[in-house]
Amino acid sequence: MSKPKTLFKDSYNRSLQLLEAADDLPSETELGAALEISRTTVRSILARLEEVGLIAWDKRKKTLLRRPEASDYFPTEETDPISRVIERGFMHRILAGDAHAGDLISEADIARDLGVGVSAVREFLIRFSRFGLIEKRRNSQWVLKGFTREFALELTEVREMFELRAALRFAALPPDDAAWTRLAQMEAEHRQFLAEIETRYDRFSDLDERFHRLIHEASHNRFVIDFYDVISMIFHYHYQWNKTGEKERNRTALAEHIDYIRALASRDSTEVEFFCRRHLRSARETLLQSIVPDTSDADVRAEVSARPTAASAFEPAGNNE
Repeated sequence: MSKPKTLFKDSYNRSLQLLEAADDLPSETELGAALEISRTTVRSILARLEEVGLIAWDKRKKTLLRRPEASDYFPTEETDPISRVIERGFMHRILAGDAHAGDLISEADIARDLGVGVSAVREFLIRFSRFGLIEKRRNSQWVLKGFTREFALELTEVREMFELRAALRFAALPPDDAAWTRLAQMEAEHRQFLAEIETRYDRFSDLDERFHRLIHEASHNRFVIDFYDVISMIFHYHYQWNKTGEKERNRTALAEHIDYIRALASRDSTEVEFFCRRHLRSARETLLQSIVPDTSDADVRAEVSARPTAASAFEPAGNNE
């Protein structure tokens, strides 16, 4: 499956996201660092931005002419690497309601449906199998063990432990660490997004993923960062298919993110713990509600509210919410 210029298109789309919240354009070096791309790709992006009338570019002088619009973005299917195409197709199968525990999953069937190579599918399934949702069988077959409420609760417990530890590490970073600049940019993106929530609420998943990944990366722990892959997949694909109250749910999450960001910026560990744990409780409840068809069921609500947050394992003595 050929994906020409995927890196350029993905980086270009991410540059548009920066422009949505920016007042001043960064230098080529800063843009390259922010997008993690070469200077050659940066210049190709700037040329494209000038071509479509978003900026005026004259050597080092760059002027923002207008904010990006939805039509300026490359379609998602043109920016996704093969691994993301497989991830999206696979998660659709197991989370969209068509798959059940015990179902067999064929590498060849997935490859044929998605138009990708069998070896790429196998690589993804092997990597994903370590989280316990699928198990290898003979003849390139896998069995789905099921995405249950128990699995979701276990997942959220680990997420809460890892993220709180990462958030506290973030708050302790030195003032000159590049993560603080990225956090400030993230806050600007959140405020812009919140102002445009009526028309952009269905694009929240990408911003949410990037925000939480920024926090996890501050842990500088390879296991925490690696585990975030499965957290991201499961949480965000559930959000994608659970459309009930999507706008208000995303509005609430945005507001919680902004409080969380301000707590991180304060570098106050008590504030960080409070707002981190508050947001993760909301995320846990949303995930559990997306699994259980009838969210009004009293037993379900009781289980969600009674389940202790794993993050409390790191709560200092005497700290009450």
